[in-house]
Amino acid sequence: MFVLELTYTAPVERADALMQEHIAWLDEQYAAGVFIASGRKNPRDGGVILAVGADRARIEEIAAADPFAAHGVCAYRITEFVATKTAPELASFKEELPGQ
Repeated sequence: MFVLELTYTAPVERADALMQEHIAWLDEQYAAGVFIASGRKNPRDGGVILAVGADRARIEEIAAADPFAAHGVCAYRITEFVATKTAPELASFKEELPGQ
């Protein structure tokens, strides 16, 4: 599982101008089963996305295709983690530690 943290590198007005494109991109990733949650940070200096997938390189490709990233409005920090405990609603995403 991955935490994608977006931090705006341009004024929020530039992000607002790209918001519909960004939302369409998010919708594509939800439909593909890659994203499971997302939203704005508070204070509004970026956002956070929870993503699933076994391939970090693919997650990086997806993040690079975000209109925010493609137009230089945000920078991504991607953190991979092993979800060894989940809420019942997310049980299908539960993982085992390697070697166990």
